[in-house]
Amino acid sequence: MKRYRIYQVDAFTKNRFEGNPAGVVVNADGLADSQMQAIARELNNSETAFILSPTSSGHEVWIRFFTPTMEVPTCGHATISAHFVRALEMELASCRVYQRIGIGVLPVDINKEDSDYTVTMTQGPAEISLPIKGQNQNDILKALGLSVSDINERCPIQIASTGSSKVMIGIKSREKLNSLTPDLGNLANISKIIGSNGYFVFTFDSDDNSILSHGRMFAPAMGIPEDPVTGNANGPLGAYLVHNNILEAQNGPLSFKGKQGEAIGRPGIVMVNVEVKDGKPVKVKVGGHAVVAFKTEIEI
Repeated sequence: MKRYRIYQVDAFTKNRFEGNPAGVVVNADGLADSQMQAIARELNNSETAFILSPTSSGHEVWIRFFTPTMEVPTCGHATISAHFVRALEMELASCRVYQRIGIGVLPVDINKEDSDYTVTMTQGPAEISLPIKGQNQNDILKALGLSVSDINERCPIQIASTGSSKVMIGIKSREKLNSLTPDLGNLANISKIIGSNGYFVFTFDSDDNSILSHGRMFAPAMGIPEDPVTGNANGPLGAYLVHNNILEAQNGPLSFKGKQGEAIGRPGIVMVNVEVKDGKPVKVKVGGHAVVAFKTEIEI
């Protein structure tokens, strides 16, 4: 029998019970895959992170991520949560940590601010598909409860990925965004056809000059009806906006804030940074704050 320390962390916020909740199992060495899956199902967050010892000298920590139904290769808010807890427990100073996750070894930057931390993760390479058109586009819009007239003409419907793919759907109105009640069964079926596990609906309709975008993310194919605040959607959004010249930048960093979770009462803010070279996205980072909601232990 071993005692495992488990945290519930709200990511992309400083306020408990807002942002995106993630489970974090700090000392996960010794857990079988089936036990990790069972813990993730029991906690019932969109993802739970399991912190494991490194497997080589090329990284300091190995992290695995489970939804209630499956293991996934990467997760933005659970990465922020895991490194926030690790920094708290180890009383880290500002530093860079290399983590092994399902898409490879990538850096995470820890920034200590008095007794608090912000965490910024580098995501995987940006990949943008060709626009989705025809019947697949029609089916996506119908399942989301959208019409062609709702779509922002500057925003092609495309799959964007920085390690986890999301369909980008830009619309005109925040009122429309917050009123969506999608057909989750149909979205899950469409995911099998188009090869993307989530749908990120976003708008630039913001009354706050510090916030570029407001969004909602639905991923029923992963067992997540709606994810409150999603690093693996806002990061690809940054790459998508640069790729389509919606945000213009030739060289250097481009930064913005995306807000998500308002429609379900869990608002949070993702800080997005896109490194641009010759007008193309070459590196994407997402970051934010976090707060511990509670801590417990289980014995297995």
